[in-house]
Amino acid sequence: MRHRLVPLRRLVVAGVALALMTAGVCVPTVTASAASSQRGPATGTFDPAPMRGLLSRLPDPVVAGAVIRVAGGDQAPSWSGTAGGVSRGAHFRIGSVTKIFTSTIVLQLAAERRIALEAPVRCYLPALIPASYGNVTVHELLDHTSGLPAPAGVPGPADGPGWWRESVSPRDVVRKAFAAAASKGAGQPPKPGSVQQYNGVNTFVLGLLVERVTGHTFTNELTRRIIGPLGLHHTSLPRPDDMSIPTPHARGYVGVDEVSEQSPWAWAEGGIISTTADLDRFMTALFRGRLLPPAQQKLAFTVPDVPSAPTNTNCINKVSCLSAGGLMRITLDNGATVWGKTGSLPGWTNGLFTTRDLKRRVVYSLNPTGTASERPYVLAVLNATFEPSVQGRRGAAPSGGAPSTEGSAALRSPTNRLEESHSR
Repeated sequence: MRHRLVPLRRLVVAGVALALMTAGVCVPTVTASAASSQRGPATGTFDPAPMRGLLSRLPDPVVAGAVIRVAGGDQAPSWSGTAGGVSRGAHFRIGSVTKIFTSTIVLQLAAERRIALEAPVRCYLPALIPASYGNVTVHELLDHTSGLPAPAGVPGPADGPGWWRESVSPRDVVRKAFAAAASKGAGQPPKPGSVQQYNGVNTFVLGLLVERVTGHTFTNELTRRIIGPLGLHHTSLPRPDDMSIPTPHARGYVGVDEVSEQSPWAWAEGGIISTTADLDRFMTALFRGRLLPPAQQKLAFTVPDVPSAPTNTNCINKVSCLSAGGLMRITLDNGATVWGKTGSLPGWTNGLFTTRDLKRRVVYSLNPTGTASERPYVLAVLNATFEPSVQGRRGAAPSGGAPSTEGSAALRSPTNRLEESHSR
């Protein structure tokens, strides 16, 4: 069933009145910049051999398991591979991939003129945003040019045994960030819009903004606007006290501690649970314009033309890569430009990426052990997915320092078997 945009348009008149009542001086003004026209090269027919090689090496000391789904055009069947005993339909905690969902909801509310993207966010949340950040706009939260302080006081190993079950409310995440910055004497924050620095506090504020202007919980809006209309039957945002994850799922570990059941405190910034099939459906709907009208669709693919902060390691090309839609735009060493998002939580590292025309898409979930960086494995997955000429490169290590995508027969065993399937 096609999700229609008619309800968004019908709400424009009512939304103007609501915005004026709730936002005070925050008069709605929706602007759109030109979307990037970069596209990756044609990738041809997907060759699963390199991906099989990568998966055949797992589990290893760095990554204990994986599930990967690759899909193409409407007629091409999807390809799925797993390793380390992970099921093809496994649920996983998607981490910061959640940001795309949250940004989409904010852009929908902008289309309804219930949120003014160029208005200061403090107009909507005056008790939460300090006056020193009073000029930060909603748009600058979306594209991570706000200059808000980094998270502070969030659950971590320093909290002792069982830290992954500790929780903190969304408002406290934001308040603690501002308090920590003030206690350190951080001084004047950077000028809003001057530099891009990836920061989860931006998305916590966006989630609270959604609740402020709609009068509903963020979970309600997520379900009503995205999960329900797209039929994402295996996607959910757990309640704050729900540590569980639906079966089937991989068992996530940090060291010797199993962290499969953990606090979903990351909420609108990183709390969603999903599957590869559901995320592929969401990504396809978003890129085809089923969730946003044209003006907001352009914004979703607009990356600000500002410097990338030196600490902004999420942008691997050392230039700003984050759009107002929560998406990352990266160019691989083979020249392919792809869009998507990475995300991680204890026990999981995930991502979804696609060419702008959706001719090649990948959704992956890896289970890192925490002994070393899993980044080379992520790059290996992307290179194996989007490499135009993989047929002639079997056995070669992918660019970017990733491990080889072809496994040795000595690495195969009953406990290290590769599982794959093809489905439409």
